[in-house]
Amino acid sequence: MAFTRVKGATAHFASEGALGAASLVFVNALGTDFRIWDDIVAPLARRYRILRYDKRGHGLSESIPGDAGIDDYARDLAALMDERGIGPATIVGLSIGGLIAQEIYRQRPDLVASLVLCDTAVKIGADEMWTARIAEVEEGGIEAIADGTMQRWFSADFRARRSVELAGWRAMLTRTPVADYLQACRAIRHADLRPFAGAIRVPTLCVVGDEDGSTPAPLVREMSKLIGGAKFEVIAGAGHLPNLERPDVLRLLIEAHLRETLP
Repeated sequence: MAFTRVKGATAHFASEGALGAASLVFVNALGTDFRIWDDIVAPLARRYRILRYDKRGHGLSESIPGDAGIDDYARDLAALMDERGIGPATIVGLSIGGLIAQEIYRQRPDLVASLVLCDTAVKIGADEMWTARIAEVEEGGIEAIADGTMQRWFSADFRARRSVELAGWRAMLTRTPVADYLQACRAIRHADLRPFAGAIRVPTLCVVGDEDGSTPAPLVREMSKLIGGAKFEVIAGAGHLPNLERPDVLRLLIEAHLRETLP
């Protein structure tokens, strides 16, 4: 783990793996930090150079006050990649991380070798849904939406059988600063990348858990059809965070994607 300055704020990141190897960059979901990739990264770091980071206001990265759009989150990542000398890289983005991955391709295609878009979409949720969630968090804090979020994040089997882990991930969510959670919610609400999906020209893998309650499989499939040549995979027995429920399956899909796309 390390720290650097990005756009005037401290960013927390981890750079692992072999220098000179092909690069992977992992972008986290809303209300999480880069520990959600631990079980994916450990085996991959033996063969690839890997960058993980906490987006603004999450994990150990500082907040950047004021309004922010997905374009701002993408600029944060581009600045970090430039500072670390990484790119072009395979960008693996989960949920809001998938929006950031698509947007960084739009802004800086030179930084992107390929995309893995996990449990995300070109437009996530209706504006009215996000407005209602924002109001609920403003009134009752993240605790008010935590149980519902766990139902969307994890499969029924995970919630029934892995209650200790569930409590840990719930704690990660609820400890996210409210202002930063709301900043990200507003960014997602306003993000609509449908006009740009057809312009993506790098190899793209779209992945979703079959019990995802946030970005269901049909929504992710729709995104894959907008991106020329994109592949679509469903992970059985997983909700919105297959990297936590079925990390070995997701890792194998990422490795297969890399074998097909790297020279």
